Amino acid sequence: MIRSIVWTVVFGVVAIILQSAVIGMIPIFEIKPDLLLCVIVFSAYVNGTMTGQVSGFFAGLMQDFLSQSPLGLNCLVRTVIGALAGLFKGAFFLDLIFMPAILCALATLLKALVTLLLHLFMGSVIPNPFVDTGIWVELGLNSLFAPLLFLLLKNFKPIYAGRG
Repeated sequence: MIRSIVWTVVFGVVAIILQSAVIGMIPIFEIKPDLLLCVIVFSAYVNGTMTGQVSGFFAGLMQDFLSQSPLGLNCLVRTVIGALAGLFKGAFFLDLIFMPAILCALATLLKALVTLLLHLFMGSVIPNPFVDTGIWVELGLNSLFAPLLFLLLKNFKPIYAGRG
């Protein structure tokens, strides 16, 4: 399990760098896909709930340190998403196109709902994700990039997947 968590955080840091440095150069409506979210969903689906939530916690913490969001926001959101995505471990066959897109689209919606819930409790400290249409563009981009990212991560499955 520790190996899976370490590799998820490593791939997560690479995803953060890619989404901010490379993909940030060509934004669509100034919205970038959340590659880290897709990495966490893949890790949780392959390794289960415990690995998903722990890797979501550490990867979210890394993103909190590298972003301008309030400290702990990404950490909490990605922990919840990792835990819930881990519930799908072995529940269905993971094809190459549709299931990764569906899983990452659901995770994007869950991220928006958790952020909205936090916005209702904390007010203007956390922005409302549904105020602008950016969440829908991000959902489309995450669904588009998810099959490519899952295909790439499947190549690392022998070092990435845990024993259980």
